[in-house]
Amino acid sequence: MSQLDFEKPILELEGKIAELRHVNSDGEVNIAEEISRMQSKADKLLTQTYSKLTASQKVQVARHQNRPHMVDYVKGMIDDFMPLAGDRNFAEDHALIGGLGRFRGRSCIIIGQEKGHDTQSRIKHNFGMTRPEGYRKAQRLMKMASQFQLPVITLVDTAGAYPGKGAEERGQSEAIAKSIETCLRTDVPIISVVIGEGGSGGAVAIAVADKIYMLEHSIYSVISPEGCASILWRSGEYAKDAAAALKLTAQDLHELKLIDGIIDEPVGGAHRKKDDTINAVANQIEEGLKDMTPWNGQELIKKRRQKFLEFGRNI
Repeated sequence: MSQLDFEKPILELEGKIAELRHVNSDGEVNIAEEISRMQSKADKLLTQTYSKLTASQKVQVARHQNRPHMVDYVKGMIDDFMPLAGDRNFAEDHALIGGLGRFRGRSCIIIGQEKGHDTQSRIKHNFGMTRPEGYRKAQRLMKMASQFQLPVITLVDTAGAYPGKGAEERGQSEAIAKSIETCLRTDVPIISVVIGEGGSGGAVAIAVADKIYMLEHSIYSVISPEGCASILWRSGEYAKDAAAALKLTAQDLHELKLIDGIIDEPVGGAHRKKDDTINAVANQIEEGLKDMTPWNGQELIKKRRQKFLEFGRNI
């Protein structure tokens, strides 16, 4: 497991517990009792630590390499998943995965960014940074969802759209804008969940939804803390200050009424209990879909547009 700075005391204690579990009791010391005492202490420390995370610490948790990724959610909550590749224009983008499947017995379209779990898969998926063809694939899938009246589930986990020269030459900004427009025009329910990082237009492109949820320790912002610090303070050393100022945590965004709900993570973050996290996300998506079923397509479009027009409006 990747180590977070603020988790070091917890991980050290858990390491000692693991060592004790491999020690045979000689009768003079009650190992089981000592393990129980230390485990209780570790659990208490974990709960206390995660109950008061700062914005910059939440950024670390949201980026944790062992958090469940798009492929984990597909495996854990989608049956008969059939990936659909390519934008029918240029190429296949592996950073954005999408396709058909069954979510708890209901046919749906699922779209999301995949960062990869190891060096090889991260390179393949471009660290979750989508190129124009990825957003054009998302548009194609949303239009398909509209044609066959299938709800759309999107899972957001990206540091941002890919900023490379090739992506810009192929119309990155236009592809993102068109993807947002397609979301606004899709006449079926769209539910979006920020499962890790929600970075800039790269996230918004697939998150213009009827219901927007965030995992408890995920983040969603217009720019990364490091990028913000380099612009405002000319130094990445101010990333912690930028994280606090950006109001990028799920709690901040819910208070600002920019998202519809927060999905609780297991104590210690999603990276500690992946299956529990995936199940919690699935339960929230199911509840959101039930609220919108049956649906009127034109009414959905009207409410969705009005929802986003209200963002940032002072009353």
